[in-house]
Amino acid sequence: MRKAVADRLRESVAALAERSGDTADGRDWEWAAPAVIDAMAKASSVAWVNSPYGFALLGNEEGFKEHVAELRTVTTERTFGPVPDTLIDLLVDVALGSPAVCALRALHRIAPDLAWDDHRLLKAANQISWGFRTLFNQHDAVALLRKDDDDRYWRQVLTYGVEHNLQAVLDEYVHYLLDAEGLGAKPAVDRIAGISRAISEALAIRPSQIDVEDPTVDGKKLVINKFQMRGRFAMRLADYKDEEGGAARLSSVRDAFNSPFRPFALATTSVGQEGLDFHPYCYRLYHWNLPGNPVDLEQREGRVHRFKGHAIRLNLAHRQVDVVRGRERDHDDPWQVMFDAARAETENDSDLIPYWIYEGPVKVERRVPMLPFSREVRRLEWLKRSLTVYRLAFGQPRQEDLLEYLHSLMGTAMAAEDLADLQIRLQP
Repeated sequence: MRKAVADRLRESVAALAERSGDTADGRDWEWAAPAVIDAMAKASSVAWVNSPYGFALLGNEEGFKEHVAELRTVTTERTFGPVPDTLIDLLVDVALGSPAVCALRALHRIAPDLAWDDHRLLKAANQISWGFRTLFNQHDAVALLRKDDDDRYWRQVLTYGVEHNLQAVLDEYVHYLLDAEGLGAKPAVDRIAGISRAISEALAIRPSQIDVEDPTVDGKKLVINKFQMRGRFAMRLADYKDEEGGAARLSSVRDAFNSPFRPFALATTSVGQEGLDFHPYCYRLYHWNLPGNPVDLEQREGRVHRFKGHAIRLNLAHRQVDVVRGRERDHDDPWQVMFDAARAETENDSDLIPYWIYEGPVKVERRVPMLPFSREVRRLEWLKRSLTVYRLAFGQPRQEDLLEYLHSLMGTAMAAEDLADLQIRLQP
């Protein structure tokens, strides 16, 4: 892919060389080359940079005004020194790993009727890239990407985006948001505006302050010391205050968890047990404590076993990836192409397959951490058995009475696998 992109860029780099001067003026082509190439290819690119609804909007940000002003100048007037041999590699990284460029492609795939230089499309991609700027400027992100490398940080961000296939991440996230935000039937402009807003808000979530109690023994006294920790990679599902004192709502935490970005682990009480979706990027559920009845167990696990869930999409990609490789049209939504192919191969008209059920190597996982010989061990076996019986009684009046009656009839002689054959199938 790098070679193919480099070959397409050689003509543009050659045109840059014709514009370069004999001596360098203390600056290099690195930051200016993408803008100049766009300006040479299409005058509308320069118009968008200068327009009040385009890139100039960022000029209102503190400390960014000078950068935008210089960008306006360089697209039409400035002459730089000789083009370095490394410029091709840089432009390939921009094409494959820039958050703005990847966002532009992902949005265009769900709004193919819009021109690539449509100012509304460019503005939406710009909004997403500004969210990435917030993410990559966080202290923990800087520390992770820098490690022991002294290379310039913005170059490391591009390399990171290429190596970890940011394009695929955004293609999948945009496809999910199209359903989650209810934008599928909306006009193209509304689709990209709603999706860009949702992505930028998920990216912008700040670390929360977590109060930690540290109990120590001082002589015969128990002393509880308190201190605070930053919470970003793992968070609790609750309203919280960030490190700057600003309040963030529970819904912001949920939306950030339902993204491919942080937090990656979510802790919740029973407040997250019903009515909330956590399936977009999660298929593992840990029961810190087991509920007292199968109904609550079903409710908990139903949060991650839902329409187009993460496990479903992983299996879909595993089985259908060949239908999107080597396609002549690469502007289509790849996930829609794969779902259409999976639907075409089914032998029935049920909408459960492939949107709710799609076999593959990944399953929704139930994890129960428990101490040996604890009552949780016996409760888990009882719950698994009761869950099967509950599915027999699902939708019936007085379910608890029916469950108790079925338990008394079968005793312990009937296996849970046998009961599965008796369950009512509610599929269309």
